[in-house]
Amino acid sequence: MDKLTDADLILLNKKKSLKQFLSRDNATVTRVLRYLNYETRLKSLQEELIKLQNWVVENNEKVVIIFEGRDAAGKGGAIRRTTEHLNPREFKVVALPKPTEEEKGQWYFQRYINQLPREGKIILFDRSWYNRAIVEPVNGFCTKEDYTIFMNQVNHFERMIIESGITLIKLYFSISKGEQEKRFEEIKTSPIKKWKYSAVDQKALELWDDYTEYKKRMFKKTNTKIAPWIVIRANRKTKARIDAIEHILDIIPYQPKDKTVIEHVEVEEKQVD
Repeated sequence: MDKLTDADLILLNKKKSLKQFLSRDNATVTRVLRYLNYETRLKSLQEELIKLQNWVVENNEKVVIIFEGRDAAGKGGAIRRTTEHLNPREFKVVALPKPTEEEKGQWYFQRYINQLPREGKIILFDRSWYNRAIVEPVNGFCTKEDYTIFMNQVNHFERMIIESGITLIKLYFSISKGEQEKRFEEIKTSPIKKWKYSAVDQKALELWDDYTEYKKRMFKKTNTKIAPWIVIRANRKTKARIDAIEHILDIIPYQPKDKTVIEHVEVEEKQVD
C-alpha cells in the first residue's frame, strides 16, 4: 500500500480503528482506513442533511425521495444512513405492503397519494409506485393492461405532484448479477437477516433478464426532464450511500449549504446491471 499520511495515522490511532481490526475478518490497514474515511465523510454529509431538514421545516417545503433498484441493492441501508440523525417527527419512511382488496379497486396511484408529504415534511419511499414498472409485470402481479395504463399515466402523475410544490428525487440503485447473488447468500445464512429473503427474491436471479428489460423500458419512458432518474452504482454499499446523500444535498436548494462538503458525482449513463 502507499505510504501512510499524517491524517491516516491519526485515524488509525483512534479507538474506532482498534474496534475495526478486532471485529472484522481479514482486516487490513487499507480496508480499515477506507471504512474510517467513509464514516468521517458520512458524518459531515449527515450534518448537512440536518441543515436541509431544518430548511424544509422552516420554509414549509415538501420533499419526496424515491429509492428504487433490484432486491438486495442496498436501498434500505441508504435510507437508514440518510435519516439516522434527522428529527423523526419531520420525516417518514414509506414501505407499503401489497395492496388490500379495497386498494386493488382504487386508482393505482391513490395509495401513494395518501402518503405524500404535507408542508415541512420529507417522505422517503422504500420502493414506490414504480413497483408497477418492473416488479409487478415481471412477477405476474399485474395484467398487461394495468402495466400499459401505468406507463401512460406515470409521467403525468409526477408532473402534477411536482407542479403542486413537491420536490421529487428518483434514485435507482444499480448492482451486478454476481453482487446480487452474493448478497442473497449472505442474507439467507444470517440469523438476523434471513427474514428479508422473500418469495420474490427467490426468483430474482432466474428472472434477471426480465428485470433488465423492464428496467430499460422504465428509464426510456420515465427519465424526464422534470423528474430524471439518478443512477447510483451500488456494488459497494458504502460508496452508494455517500453518492445518494450527495445527490440529495446537491439537488435540494437548502440554505445555508456548505458546497465544499458536497462532492457531487455526475450521473453515469451506463448501468451496472
